[in-house]
Amino acid sequence: IARHLLDVGLESFLPLYRTRRIWSDRVKELELPLFPRFVFARCALQTRANVLRIPGVRSIVGFGKETAYISETEIAALKAMISSGLPVQPWPYLKIGDWVRITRGPLQGLEGILVREKDSWRVVVSVHLLQRSVAAEVSRLVITPAKRSSGNQFTE
Repeated sequence: IARHLLDVGLESFLPLYRTRRIWSDRVKELELPLFPRFVFARCALQTRANVLRIPGVRSIVGFGKETAYISETEIAALKAMISSGLPVQPWPYLKIGDWVRITRGPLQGLEGILVREKDSWRVVVSVHLLQRSVAAEVSRLVITPAKRSSGNQFTE
């Protein structure tokens, strides 16, 4: 679907992550979507019908007849996490936790929720509309408390 969107001239974003799967006879590294069944696209309302004609598109996320929009800040944070080279993975959606800002390294300036898993710290970035999240492992030394900010919409 992401390729079809690009073919018709629409900006799309399909965030992927790498994971290892173990079968009885081998281990394979795969690239999988961070948000299965979702592709982000920037398009005008007038192109909605064209998007729905793309093979594999079932619907456009919305509330009734109103299209839903993802914050530009959330999209930028996802892109930063993926391009950082750090291991990322899907993460359960979180509503509680400390809001933090990363102060150094490839994710400098990114904000998210701080969580701890076993002996490591992770910053979780959420796409609220989808109620899905992505986590990246970070050093506790590069995070500082932050006030939650709001962003613009990922629209045209």
